Amino acid sequence: MHPDSAVAFFGDNQPLQLDSGIVLSSFQIAYQTYGTLNADKSNAILICHPLTCDQHVANPHPVTGKPGWWENLVGPGSIVDTQRYFVICSNVIGGCLGSTGPASVNPQTRKAYALDFPVITIGDMVCAQAMLVDRLGIDTLFSIIGGSMGGMQVLQWASFCKERVFSAVILASSARHSAQNIAFGEIGRQAVMADPDWQDGWYIEAGTNPRKGLAVARMTAHITYLSGATLHRKFGRNLQERSQITFGFDADFQIESYLRHQGVTFVERFDANSYLYLTRAMDYFDLAAEHGGRLANAFSKTGTRFFVASFSSDWLFPTRESRIIVHALNAAGASVSFAEFETDKGHDAFLLNEPVMFSAVNGFLQSAARARGLEK
Repeated sequence: MHPDSAVAFFGDNQPLQLDSGIVLSSFQIAYQTYGTLNADKSNAILICHPLTCDQHVANPHPVTGKPGWWENLVGPGSIVDTQRYFVICSNVIGGCLGSTGPASVNPQTRKAYALDFPVITIGDMVCAQAMLVDRLGIDTLFSIIGGSMGGMQVLQWASFCKERVFSAVILASSARHSAQNIAFGEIGRQAVMADPDWQDGWYIEAGTNPRKGLAVARMTAHITYLSGATLHRKFGRNLQERSQITFGFDADFQIESYLRHQGVTFVERFDANSYLYLTRAMDYFDLAAEHGGRLANAFSKTGTRFFVASFSSDWLFPTRESRIIVHALNAAGASVSFAEFETDKGHDAFLLNEPVMFSAVNGFLQSAARARGLEK
């Protein structure tokens, strides 16, 4: 597979109006495409990435060399078959792998934006994605698929651009961030900002990098992506390459070593300020609040087909959050299917090898493809 890597530039004549009221007069979106757009442009699927992922959904990552983060779902012959569909995945605005974000150069100062970058929302991400889809000449997306923060983007698309979305897949997500999730996000942000190398956000200009703070933020977040059962099964109280405890503060336990590894590897590919901005965007997401406090209003008169799924051991986005979405879609008269998958893998299950989930998503897409006239 040879993905088509590209960057879409938007100049002063195509500004991005942000929810904060600030106008981003010029910006860029980095994206990957896979497969071929058909003649009537009816086979396009947009993949929306979660918080710490990026546009490299189905190709080796240019920084880490690791496989694409959703290669078990996207690729030739896969559920999202790139021999059948034209797949797009973009790095969100505010990101740090090619799209304009706080590490990008501010054209007014010729230095990194840092905290001069405006605070963004899920809605801003979707507006920028819509401009990219326009640039690609696509009027209607056959499907939009995303989990976690990606699922929030899918919901925003289905509300903001409902006439442009034929089908939507929302996995392990919610229509608003819970108080618990806001709390975890704040712990991560405070860890970054407490690192002396953060330099009040101006670490690029100072020539430093708040690696330790960002690593702690990643460690904390990563715990929420797993479940107690997963942690026990994988690590238990097993010691790390030793036969007895050291009576010190080295990584005595395997779980400590694992979390430290997660933190260290994360800081090599992610910008600390982007982490602040993207977690804040998730905190601000509240789709019902944008529609008079009633979530069903967000999907009024929608013709989109929806598939919503949750995972039994996900305590970050528990099943009750998905049910709220489903109830709102039912109240709006939308076509919606729902499934809760039994697994002990926690929130990260949507990214892992879950055959039952794959089967359900495949069935949904096959049905939508028949309705769209995309049979093989």
